[in-house]
Amino acid sequence: MSKQAEQMQILAATSLYCFSSVGMLLFNKLAIQHFPLECSLVWAQLFFSAACLSLFAFPYIHVGSMKDLLRWCMVVPFYCGMLLTSILALKHAPMSLVIVLRNTSPLGTLVFERFYPEPLRISGRMLGAILMMMIGAMMYVSKLPVNSWQGIGWVLLNSAIAVADRLLQRLLLSKEQCPVDISKTGITLINNLVGLLPVGVAMYFKGEFSQLPAAVALLSPIDKAYIAVSCVIGLAISYTSIWAQSLISATSFLVMINANKFIIIGIEAFGLHSKALSAMQIAGASLTILGGVAYGKARQAIEEEAEEMKFLLPQKDGMPPLKVKGFSC
Repeated sequence: MSKQAEQMQILAATSLYCFSSVGMLLFNKLAIQHFPLECSLVWAQLFFSAACLSLFAFPYIHVGSMKDLLRWCMVVPFYCGMLLTSILALKHAPMSLVIVLRNTSPLGTLVFERFYPEPLRISGRMLGAILMMMIGAMMYVSKLPVNSWQGIGWVLLNSAIAVADRLLQRLLLSKEQCPVDISKTGITLINNLVGLLPVGVAMYFKGEFSQLPAAVALLSPIDKAYIAVSCVIGLAISYTSIWAQSLISATSFLVMINANKFIIIGIEAFGLHSKALSAMQIAGASLTILGGVAYGKARQAIEEEAEEMKFLLPQKDGMPPLKVKGFSC
């Protein structure tokens, strides 16, 4: 694949993921407000995605071996945990708080990516950009109303699980790491189909099976539409996240989605009329966005430098691949 074609693929994957990501956050917020059974909502989204893929995308499903399948199944608990904690965070906190606190997650990915077989090189500009995002997040949180703090634990837990999920996906998807021989459609099906089991168990222990008939009976047509749209976008985000994650680093992926979702702050403040932002919060949000842009520029400079080094230091024939203790493909 030529460099131009690869850049176009990255642009398409990240753009589609960003669109799906914003839609998923918005419609999940609307859905959980009117259907307060978080495990049941996530189970419905997983079931819809698994059913659609099984019916319409079966020819595109490829699993190289049982080993590849079992390796990828390690991702499923983190994937389900990320979905559940995201719904719980949206249930107990405003969308803008969820977005701002997630901006601290790239710092975690940078630390753990140092143990990859082919770790990222960290520059001072990258660290400075992440520092900008963290300062912006602290400025935003400093002006939060007291009643918004109850959801902060779910947001932090969701961010931690998201870091683990993206790191593991990056390790199993990237050509430079330890990729599995499974098609993107196959990976999406595994995530959603296998994920039905742990989420179903969570439904049972939370007692949602007994609450489900009454909750469904109270839904209006517009409430059902919110849930249906969240299921459709859930299918889109399941595929596009894997597509984008296979092309860019875990840290770049997290920074991209965090900066992108600041569109939601405007929607929440001016569209839903549910949150008034103070001048300090607007400044904090702006600083975080600038930090995301600065990180992207720093990341681009490192990638260009790495491309130049390939020509200066070509690999010798027969040289064994570099391995890092603790990781084997």
